[in-house]
Amino acid sequence: MLLIAGLGNPGAKYQSNRHNIGFMAVDAIHRRHSFSPWSKKFKAEIAEGELGGEKVLLIKPQTFMNLSGEAVGEAMRFYKLEPSHLVVIYDELDLVAGKARLKTGGGHGGHNGIKSIDAHVGREYRRLRLGIGHPGAKELVHNHVLGDFAKVDRDWLELLFDSLADNVDMLVRGEDSQLMNKIALALGGKSEDDAPKPEKKAPAAKSHIHQARNHSQPKIPETGPMAEMLKRMFGKKDN
Repeated sequence: MLLIAGLGNPGAKYQSNRHNIGFMAVDAIHRRHSFSPWSKKFKAEIAEGELGGEKVLLIKPQTFMNLSGEAVGEAMRFYKLEPSHLVVIYDELDLVAGKARLKTGGGHGGHNGIKSIDAHVGREYRRLRLGIGHPGAKELVHNHVLGDFAKVDRDWLELLFDSLADNVDMLVRGEDSQLMNKIALALGGKSEDDAPKPEKKAPAAKSHIHQARNHSQPKIPETGPMAEMLKRMFGKKDN
């Protein structure tokens, strides 16, 4: 069994926040595949399904971000899961908006949701970090992460969620590098195999929106599940 946890804060007030991109990603997976309706258990919203022949539990902790580990830990203890059976999806300030990185273990990097999960289940689980960009100054971080995505972000969000939902079977099979390549190509960039290493940090003077723009980005579909989800978040897309 694989537990996929998306992090965020509960309630309509926070639903479009950058800090809630983990919730949005798990919602995208739920919409694309045959999962049960959301129900409440483990201080969370959960949905059960099957991906790639393996049972999968989607979970959105309803404890607020800083206590995410309470919900995730309770679910893992109930199902007797090891950290290797957990994937956590969350926002990453230090990645350009639209970028994704997946690794096992590591530190919390100042993310309070991850800090809480580390305390409850240990560190050796997979972490799928989704870039939201850095505002450029430390004093701007709080308002940035708890601010809503702008309408201009809608294009790359749709591409990101579509690619993740389409290829989530790779996550179940442990094909992490292949999944990262699929997401990178969908966002109009190079595959991770072709990307220069180490990754260069974006200049601090540029906004996260500016960093996310890519002149070779593919045409965005106007219909489909992701389009409908984002319409509800941002309203009707401007032409």
